[in-house]
Parts: sequence; structure tokens; C-alpha cells
Amino acid sequence: MSGGSIAEPTELLDWWRRGEEHLATALGRLTDEEFAAPSLLPGWDRRRLLAHLARNADALVNLLTWARTGTETPMYPSPESRDAGIAEAAGLPPAVLRTELMAATGRLTDAVRAMPADAWSAQVRTAQGRPVPATEVPWMRSREVWVHAVDLDAGVDFVDVPEDVLAAVVDDVFRMWEVRDQAPDLAVFAGDREWGTGSLAVAGTLPDVAGWLTGRTSGAALQADGPLPTLAAWL
Repeated sequence: MSGGSIAEPTELLDWWRRGEEHLATALGRLTDEEFAAPSLLPGWDRRRLLAHLARNADALVNLLTWARTGTETPMYPSPESRDAGIAEAAGLPPAVLRTELMAATGRLTDAVRAMPADAWSAQVRTAQGRPVPATEVPWMRSREVWVHAVDLDAGVDFVDVPEDVLAAVVDDVFRMWEVRDQAPDLAVFAGDREWGTGSLAVAGTLPDVAGWLTGRTSGAALQADGPLPTLAAWL
């Protein structure tokens, strides 16, 4: 574990808990027969998306176990094992997949409850190899559940996501672009919030901005000084 004490990430844990409830609401609107339909994430049907969410919860349990015990426990043994786990869960009957997602969420909840206060300062690594403090784990799950609840296309949209969470999502998009040196030449405005310092000004509501920057919408509802560029992927 790393030195130095970091307090429990109260706000992030609150976002995560509310996000899990939000996802459960979206899931509850789907019939079993609707699981095979496409999600709003290109190339992903709802069944695969739900399988990903289940396996992601277990992967984050691994990171919290690493933080709590000091024993290195990667999110996934390998990219191939990650893909295989999602494929296996996606092949489950819908009722079983529902149960598996709820069980995985329960395992994550148990792992959060087991975290001593000083364990939140431990350094772990994301699946991409990026070192982060354990305090980032609740955010890693929050962005998954809030955004993928929209992707389920079950009557939940970005307008239903709290503004502070949406702003954090946009922060995350720009941070990921900076890490990969893929930041577009944009200055993006939503109300009194601003991201980027580029030459092309883009403005809109926070839900519309978040939808476009995360690749979920075309940006048709936005105002811009010129044609909207093709954006790099967020995650």
C-alpha cells in the first residue's frame, strides 16, 4: 500500500450507489425478450452490455481487494479473459443474467463495505495499466452504470443523470483524451462550465454535450462555429 491517508471518497460512493439504483430502474423496464435487441452502444446488444456490467463489477472487486490486502489483484488476468467472461455471461438466459448482474453488484457492495479507511489511499492499476488510488474505483463504476443505463435504451437518457455526475463524465472524457494525446481542437461550453481551449467553440446543454463527447449522439442539438469533428473514443 502507498503511504499517506486519504479519506473515504464519500461523494463518489454516493454517485455510485445512486447510479446502481438508476441502472436497476432501467433494467427493470426491459422484458427478457428485449435483451437481444441492440443497445445504443454500436455493436453491442443489451445482453452483452449487461454481461459487461456484471464482469466489470467483479473486476472492480479485484481492485478493492488489492487495495485492502496489498496483494496485487488485477482487474482481469488478460484482455482475452475479460472478453471470454463477457461472452460467457452474455450467453446466459435473461433471467439468469439479471440475477448474475445483481449478484455481482452485491459483491462489489460487500467489497466497498470491507474497505478500511486507510486502504482508500492504496495504489492500484486500471485494466489499461494506469496507476490510480483506490478512491478512483467508485468513480470507475459510477461512469459505467450511469452511462450504460442510457445505453440500454430503456427510456433513460442523459437528462436523467445528475448534473454533477454529467460534468464529471465530461471531465473524464477530456482527461482520457489528454492521457492518450488525442484531445480535439475544441472549446466546449455547457452553461457556466467549460472544457478545452481549442479553436472550435461548441455549446449546448450539459446532457447534449455529454452525449456527444461520449460518442452516444451525433451532436445535432449542439451549436458550433463550424462542422463538428469526429472524436476519438472515450474509453
